[in-house]
Amino acid sequence: MRTLAIAAIQTAPVPHDLEASWQRFAAQVRATRETFPHVQLAVVPELLLAAEGALLQPTANDWMEQAAVTIPGPLTDKICALAAETGLWLIPGSLYERAEDGRIFNTAIAVSPDGEIVARYRKVFPWQPYETTTPGHEFTVFDIPGTGRVGLAICYDGSFPETVRQLAWMGAEIVIQPTLTPTRDREMELVCARANAWTNQVYVVNVNASDPAGVGTSTVVDPEGIVRQQAGGGEEIIVDVLDLDTVTRVRHYGSAGLNRPWSQLARYGESVQLPMYGGRTFHTPDWLNDETA
Repeated sequence: MRTLAIAAIQTAPVPHDLEASWQRFAAQVRATRETFPHVQLAVVPELLLAAEGALLQPTANDWMEQAAVTIPGPLTDKICALAAETGLWLIPGSLYERAEDGRIFNTAIAVSPDGEIVARYRKVFPWQPYETTTPGHEFTVFDIPGTGRVGLAICYDGSFPETVRQLAWMGAEIVIQPTLTPTRDREMELVCARANAWTNQVYVVNVNASDPAGVGTSTVVDPEGIVRQQAGGGEEIIVDVLDLDTVTRVRHYGSAGLNRPWSQLARYGESVQLPMYGGRTFHTPDWLNDETA
């Protein structure tokens, strides 16, 4: 059995206080390790360590500039040390990343229990026009040895079907999606989380910020689109053990034992013209080559 025990920590930063937000994050990770020793991976909301404030809270116009960090750099060094200390895989929400050319990206990283950055993902679909970070241009997955492959997405990415479809095509069995949503369209994000999980037959772990930074309702959805857990609006932790063999079963036998989209794509996808992608066709991924049903 391939399982991954996760902790989705629905919390909020200390607004516009980078050091206090770090201390809060580190304390919550340590408490998670102590309280739930079986947990292997912890994730927190988008931009938690950037100490973003509530939506209508007054702030300096250059807060993004103030909070931006290099990757790697002093902040990621502290994150790596915390991962090594606790023995956890960490996805510390996302950071404002300052690139060498001065552009700022909204970037998620994955850190192994050895204290190494194993993946970096720059948000492809910033929430424009409100979010002014530079869009990334490629999707990212990483492997947890002996367990499975994880894809990274950030908040508004989930509103674009291409995101999770591409991550699943790259072999992701779980999509971890740090989110910062303080608005009423959160209901639609939850719809998208279920749709993305069901149509791509992956787990989706969408962790939103708690009140007052966000409206909460973090969720874990299984590969058949069924909500396993959903939080309320306040500070909360969702602990779950995800069975990665469920992904294999659902892809082989179908959602609800019926629907097998990946198998159908393996049979016919390469003959389907896709005009919106320049007329190209679906290319069967390596992991799907053995599918014959």
